[in-house]
Amino acid sequence: MKPAPNPPLSPETASVRLDVWLDVACLFKTRSEAQKACRGGKVDVNGQSGKPHRALHVGDELRITRAAGRRQQVIVKALAGQHVPKPEARLLYEDVTPPPTPEELAVRELERHFWTSRVRASARTPDRREKRRIRREKEGDEQGPGTRR
Repeated sequence: MKPAPNPPLSPETASVRLDVWLDVACLFKTRSEAQKACRGGKVDVNGQSGKPHRALHVGDELRITRAAGRRQQVIVKALAGQHVPKPEARLLYEDVTPPPTPEELAVRELERHFWTSRVRASARTPDRREKRRIRREKEGDEQGPGTRR
């Protein structure tokens, strides 16, 4: 028999730990990841640095610094102390992050192309023709392609 689902906390239980809520709201994969972000100064609550044990209330505004300096802004709409299904977890907050500017989108696109081209070039092995060219460069052979010894 399944246990009854855990509903979001009522307004009477007005607070929950920040690291727990970040994990329950699926803003971080694990609670320990949320704790690391809080300790590292990556999470601000109402403009102040958020510690993992800080009590979170409905209406609090969170600013989460993500990779590459991107900042996510979230307003707490509901509290939950235990895991809920992902669709319900999305109802715990409102994401008010402004959309990226065209310049930011262009920079992201350039970074993406840069890293994919570097990975592709270094990940594959050279084919027969490239191996011969590399060998000629290493040996300092002045004979051109197509000439036999």
